[in-house]
Amino acid sequence: MIANGPRIREQILALLSRKDYRPLNKVEIARKIGVSGRARLALRGTLRDLEHSGEIARIRKDRYVLPAEADLVSGKLSIHPAGYGFLISEKAGQPDVFIAAENVGTAMHGDRVVARISPEPPAGRIKGRREGRVIRILERAHDTIVGTLQRSRNFYYVVPDDPRFVHDIYVRPVAAVQEDRRSETAATVGDKVVVRLDDWQSRHVNPEGEIIEVLGPASAPGVDVLSIIRKFHLPTEFPSDVLEQAERIPESVDAQQIARREDLRNQFIVTIDPDDARDFDDAIHVEKLANGGWQLGVHIADVAAYVEPGSALDREARRRGNSVYLPDRVIPMLPERLSNGVCSLKPEVDRLTHSVFIQFDKRGVAKSARFAPTVIRSAHRLTYKEAYAILTSPPRDRLGERLHVTWELAALLRRKRFEHGALDLDFPEVKVLVDKQGHPVRLERIENDESHQLIEEFMLAANEAVARELKKRAVPTVYRVHENPDPEKLAEYREFVLSFNYKVGDLTHRTELQRLLASIRGKPEEQALKVALLKSLKRARYAPQPLGHYGLAKANYLHFTSPIRRYADLVVHRALRRARSPSAPDGVPQRRDPYGPDMSEIASIAEHISITERTAADAENDAAQMKKLEFFQRQLDQRNPQIFRAAIVDVRNYGLMVELPDALITGLIHVSSLTDDFYLFEPARRQLIGRRSRKRFSVGDELSVFVARVDLFKRQVDFAMATPSETLRRKGHLRRGKS
Repeated sequence: MIANGPRIREQILALLSRKDYRPLNKVEIARKIGVSGRARLALRGTLRDLEHSGEIARIRKDRYVLPAEADLVSGKLSIHPAGYGFLISEKAGQPDVFIAAENVGTAMHGDRVVARISPEPPAGRIKGRREGRVIRILERAHDTIVGTLQRSRNFYYVVPDDPRFVHDIYVRPVAAVQEDRRSETAATVGDKVVVRLDDWQSRHVNPEGEIIEVLGPASAPGVDVLSIIRKFHLPTEFPSDVLEQAERIPESVDAQQIARREDLRNQFIVTIDPDDARDFDDAIHVEKLANGGWQLGVHIADVAAYVEPGSALDREARRRGNSVYLPDRVIPMLPERLSNGVCSLKPEVDRLTHSVFIQFDKRGVAKSARFAPTVIRSAHRLTYKEAYAILTSPPRDRLGERLHVTWELAALLRRKRFEHGALDLDFPEVKVLVDKQGHPVRLERIENDESHQLIEEFMLAANEAVARELKKRAVPTVYRVHENPDPEKLAEYREFVLSFNYKVGDLTHRTELQRLLASIRGKPEEQALKVALLKSLKRARYAPQPLGHYGLAKANYLHFTSPIRRYADLVVHRALRRARSPSAPDGVPQRRDPYGPDMSEIASIAEHISITERTAADAENDAAQMKKLEFFQRQLDQRNPQIFRAAIVDVRNYGLMVELPDALITGLIHVSSLTDDFYLFEPARRQLIGRRSRKRFSVGDELSVFVARVDLFKRQVDFAMATPSETLRRKGHLRRGKS
């Protein structure tokens, strides 16, 4: 008799794995493995689960097979705006599968699908590349789409904001759709709306849906960012029970809490954060020791002291996974009372912290690490700009002296980190500054200067020390991992680098990759080559095992230093409390964790917060790009566009790809706008050469440009070259900051 779900699962997989197996449907499978009566319900559920997980596949006539036996691959579909896509296999190590536009079917960007691999690429396609055709959709990534309402002569339709959704969506002409009047539920042509998708069965007709929310006119203040919030399904409000629990937390630290902690309120501890930071979750102090070494103290907001496992606050923080930072707002992981109040390490206020004390010898080698619950009172709240000004000037006071000593240790740790193989993958950032209406008014480039590097090195040191401690004590937790890259991906990247005329060897050797990164530093093509490298590497994620971090060249690494804005760090704080608990002897953790999830939950948490992190990053990038394009569109609208410096990063037969280093945006100077001559493309040298003047445009050339056209839908911007007289007449107002 079979009634056990796992037992049925094993029997199904064993049956489908047999050499003499021929495809069977669920009735035939039940008969074959001897399932009858009520157990057939369990069989059907197990078949659904196995199909959903991609372990088995359903083919014609609802018969089941193992995917590999039928040349089937399951995974997530990534669609290009041109209509074709790539299926990223769920099985590690398998290459992506190219899906031509005509083979996508009704699958959409982000869907989990099953594709059948073609025996060989059709004529005219790339040889050696795996191609396939979507035969089944396992799971829709989205049941709603954000877009702009339009109308033809006979029907209404919505144009999706995301160009990877290549089909317009027909919407029914219900009462909520009006041309001539507006109410709370009315939508007018040109409005941003949220559409719930109907079931879509045939690619030969457009998908249909129902408008479920009207965000407002596309040009209205705040609607653009609200569209992104809806597109990525970001939460905008906290549940009432979460807010009520937050309100019950006292704002001040009482004497009983202080008595149970190591008191560091007399230590010279400072925070260093961005100008506009509202939550301060890390503070530092460094002491120079008599033996020439250093003691580093890293003090992190003790969020775990306020957010109990399983509470309403904890459940909501776990659901959100992390805070999201958009140009005009922050969507916090924790309510403002905690994130900007009780937990934030504000100056001259007592705050609960969890501290890491690391002793380094004079060579910068960590000799010991200690961990303790503490209470601090920050002496100074410095911005990065203020810290940079102090570090680049002779010390004038106690703060200056302490900060210079602090930089001595940070500089030593940074040098040693790169000597040990870390990759310099830091990118400059451009912050979009907006006015009260949300309109972009300035772009400010933020350099990774000494003030940023100082904090970065100390946070890395603390994260690594905690990872080593928890691994040594075998306490389950969430690690930050970045697995070794696929050699084939690095080989493809090497070909791309060679096209820029760089001499480069085998990039699977870390030293060769470091040499390349050093050689492109400061070059016009640095950004393009670094972005391409990141696409060739695996994406960092969270995992229940310490699998190492390739980019940082660390065997053990996790996130401990930002529990206000990352749930991963909160999980780690609870694990560290458990590791230091008297009830958990060294190396013998309790079976049930009183401060956090047990091992069976860790993998689930790691997978969930990896997803929320990617969602947040995509939303932040989307919003920043949108605001940059709006900034340039406003330049056009004002009919007095600024002149920007640009560098050629690629040359094509149709024009010059240029990057604006002060905006970190790439655009095209179309060859038709080069009116001083007729330019011919020389592919071998990747140059445009004037037929009459022999003037040449090459990768690396610096130009002065102004915006010529912005396509908000395609997310593209075209530039035109400015003449020397125009450059002198009009000066740009981009400020290159050191924040």
